[in-house]
Amino acid sequence: MRAPSGYLLAARYRLVEPVGRGGMGTVWRAHDELLDREVAVKEVRLPVVLDEDLRAELCARTAREGRATAMVAHPSVITVYDVITEDERPWIVMELLHARSLEQLIQEHGPLPPRRAAELGRQILGALRAVHGKGILHRDVKPSNVLVTDERAILTDFGLAAFEGEISITQAGMVLGSAGYIAPERVLGAKASPAADLWSLGATLYTAVEGHGLHGRRTAAAALAALTSGEPIPMVKAGPLAPVLEALLRIDPETRIDSVRASLMLSRVAAGGSAEKPLPANGRKPTIVLSAPAFARRPAHRGLHRADSTPVVPLPRRSVAPMSPYARFKTRMIKMFLPRRFWPRELRKRG
Repeated sequence: MRAPSGYLLAARYRLVEPVGRGGMGTVWRAHDELLDREVAVKEVRLPVVLDEDLRAELCARTAREGRATAMVAHPSVITVYDVITEDERPWIVMELLHARSLEQLIQEHGPLPPRRAAELGRQILGALRAVHGKGILHRDVKPSNVLVTDERAILTDFGLAAFEGEISITQAGMVLGSAGYIAPERVLGAKASPAADLWSLGATLYTAVEGHGLHGRRTAAAALAALTSGEPIPMVKAGPLAPVLEALLRIDPETRIDSVRASLMLSRVAAGGSAEKPLPANGRKPTIVLSAPAFARRPAHRGLHRADSTPVVPLPRRSVAPMSPYARFKTRMIKMFLPRRFWPRELRKRG
């Protein structure tokens, strides 16, 4: 049963109006009467006729979502304030974002320009790197779970998140995720991994820039079959983003690009360049010439030049103070009657 408007949750959060609905619940705009601020409250709806084990699993999954999200502090990860169990249902209190999902943006405005999609992908990848750094796997990266504001892209809905090394509460043989955004290795029964989240990010960016899902399959079964077939992925509108998508959407996770390289490529495209560094006009890779510092260079008259073919100008000789008549006479006598090895050090330097 859905809570009515005006319902006071935990004697603190007043539900105002629903701002989003899904198969598993409703997201409310609410008012925190203790701190006098607006928040978002996710109400998880459980079917009336539900097996006790499945009910416990759904409740545990919601609690895990709140715990996983609260562990990560990143501008592209939604902030969780509280997790409450009331009326035998779990509730999650989060920051309220005035944003639309990436899925809504695509439906309303069509495909995104490659540069805009790359910037959103760069921010979501930053969120995934922060999540993976905490040992958490999202397992459900898709356009509907990405909220977009004027300046931010926020990754939400950690309901399917899993902690690396933690025993799964999901039934054996069950693959969790959304068809078209599940990595091929997970469809084939492999465990979730950071590389699988990167594949889902690639599929999300493909949908954002092309305007439709991978392979254009309409049914979940057809989409899952296409993922494991290894068919080439057509890209018409990706432009400079195509190399990044090809690297993220490789079937073999061992050859899939890592998050560091993907972040660098997305940053280049978002800045208006290409994913790969262009070669010079002659088609050869640029070489780095290391030149010696000025004090280590030899005079140009010895035939040595710099790498740019500019002769090295020799440093001027140090000026010598004029000698007195007596000093000149003494110097002349020493040079005439003493071998050079017996000359004073100052005289040997002067030559």
